[in-house]
Amino acid sequence: MTAATDAVVGLVAPVDAGKTTLAEALLFRAGAIRRQGRVDHGDAHLDTHALERERGITIFAKQTALDHAGAHLMIVDTPGHVDFSAEMERVLPVLDYAVLVVSATDGVQGHTETLWELLARYRVPTILFINKMDLADGDAAAVRGVLARRLGAPLVAGEGLAAVCRAADRAPAAALEDAAAGAPAAALEDAAATDERALDEYLETGTLAPATVRRLVAERAVFPCFAGAALKGEGVPALLDGIAALVRQQMWPAAFGARVYRVSRGPRGERLAWLKVTGGELRAKMPLAGVTRGEAWEEKADQVRLYDADSYEIAQAVPAGRVCAVSGLTRVMPGDGIGAEAAAAPPALVPVLSYRVDPGEADITHLVRALRELADEEPLLGVRWEEQLGEVHVQLMGAVQQEVLAEELHRRFGLSVTFGTGGILYRETLTAPACGVGHFEPLRHYAEVRLLIEPGPRGSGVVAGSRASEDDLDRNWQRLILTHVLERDHPGVLTGAPLTDVRVTVLGGRAHLKHTEGGDFRQATYRAVRQGLMEARTAGACELMEPWYRFRLAVPSDKVGRALADVQRMAAVFDPPEVAGDRARLTGIAPVCEMRSYALEVAAYTGGRGHLSLEFACYRPCHNAEEVIAAGAYDPAADLANTPDSVFCAHGAGYTVPWDEVPAHAHTVIEPARLRPWRSAEEVFGS
Repeated sequence: MTAATDAVVGLVAPVDAGKTTLAEALLFRAGAIRRQGRVDHGDAHLDTHALERERGITIFAKQTALDHAGAHLMIVDTPGHVDFSAEMERVLPVLDYAVLVVSATDGVQGHTETLWELLARYRVPTILFINKMDLADGDAAAVRGVLARRLGAPLVAGEGLAAVCRAADRAPAAALEDAAAGAPAAALEDAAATDERALDEYLETGTLAPATVRRLVAERAVFPCFAGAALKGEGVPALLDGIAALVRQQMWPAAFGARVYRVSRGPRGERLAWLKVTGGELRAKMPLAGVTRGEAWEEKADQVRLYDADSYEIAQAVPAGRVCAVSGLTRVMPGDGIGAEAAAAPPALVPVLSYRVDPGEADITHLVRALRELADEEPLLGVRWEEQLGEVHVQLMGAVQQEVLAEELHRRFGLSVTFGTGGILYRETLTAPACGVGHFEPLRHYAEVRLLIEPGPRGSGVVAGSRASEDDLDRNWQRLILTHVLERDHPGVLTGAPLTDVRVTVLGGRAHLKHTEGGDFRQATYRAVRQGLMEARTAGACELMEPWYRFRLAVPSDKVGRALADVQRMAAVFDPPEVAGDRARLTGIAPVCEMRSYALEVAAYTGGRGHLSLEFACYRPCHNAEEVIAAGAYDPAADLANTPDSVFCAHGAGYTVPWDEVPAHAHTVIEPARLRPWRSAEEVFGS
């Protein structure tokens, strides 16, 4: 194991909380920039993209670095707008710490709670900065108390904790003196009360060791809280000192590992993979290996770059604990692990709306190529080309992302596009296991695949693995089948919506020494998945899933009856209303299709005094599945591009066998005694 004093610190906040302004103030205070820019002036150091400067919002995650009080901090500024929250979430798994910025004038907004939940999901130690205190009523302690109650977390005055850590090389008495000077001694008491070992230490010595304070912060037992006004530089020195004092030394494995969190294009159009080194050392020209979408790859890191906003310097080596950008990696995607690092969990925030893209006078194939290049940078864009209809669809978070996408297509590719009405992005899953068989044997071709498709945990996506014996099906063929399972979205058989939250297991298959080609297993795999879904449909084991919003509805208290009636009509699941004075607040989840236009209704019946906040929460069983399925009128057997039927060969000619007769014609027989323990796709590719 090797030690490093570096820390990757992400800045996260709802839009307009002052996050980028705080980044400017931190950099200026640390001497990393000579002049503090402003978002409203369009000259912020980290908002370098033309669209960011035009709109005054952060759209793309950017990194910079500063050195302060013996700590090297790599700062990552993330988007705050809800429409670009997927970009923000991709950064979280590579953070050592986060600074959550909360506006003192706005308090805990809906998106603040979402950020808080995401930071907990990724176990990111978090420091809070209450911004815009110059515009707020009340002192920092009062505002901190309100935030602590809303977030349900132990927020502790950061100055006192930082003072203890700054006294690391001094006697305990000096540490107590520093703590008392920096903040009330209650900060130590509050921190000690969160942990049994810390409490014993505090009762015995009257203080906490710096290592104990840093441990409590790193374990998310306490959350240091600072306050100030970033635009005026107030509270920024204390925050900067606090971050440098509270981060603890990280320990990294000796074996090389890295995690990719972003993909972008450089100034010359080169593909850049942004990653954090999580073990060993990354060197220029170093051979790297990993698995992307179930397919193993080996490539060489060409150029290693350390970025400061849009400028960079070329590095020969980057140690564990730092983030960098690498050219030469053409296949990695955000969330991928490299070397010893595992892939990240599926994202919590995903688009729920699908839009048709009209290319105007441009060639539609040009549009598809452009969108696929952008989807390389934003995987959740979900570009789908329905060639038979001549339509292109994309998945988006909201209207602002739609506008930015249109501007990007025009700026980078010269395309002027418009968007059709957004539709709900449904998904399909299973409620019980189903076996699928696919056979592809036109003349001089041969492949057969047997799969087991089982329900998976909510939010798990499509997971693949194998139980097939290599004595029955060669490892290379197993890898090929797994690649085809994971390389695309498989349409369901209720509405044609993408399949999700299932585990697909290779049970067996067969190849021909002379006639099998790679494309044969693609055909057999797709048909096996489809045939298994048809079996599940017949058994009533297919389920339609719909996206649900997390909503927060604030209305005048005399309108709470109307609000309750509305959300009940929308099939919402919600908590009892909170009434405080003349305001009422409702929180819960509801189907996206019911809530999409509700903000206009709220404005109408409250006379503009109501406010509705919506964010994606999860996928749940569709509340009106029969209605949606009937309206879609989807015939899975007639979808020739995704046929469940198989092709067999007899007397020198291929012939089609309907899906429900395929198992009886199949050539392979699965013997349970010959099945191996389940191995994930990553294990199969790595073996």
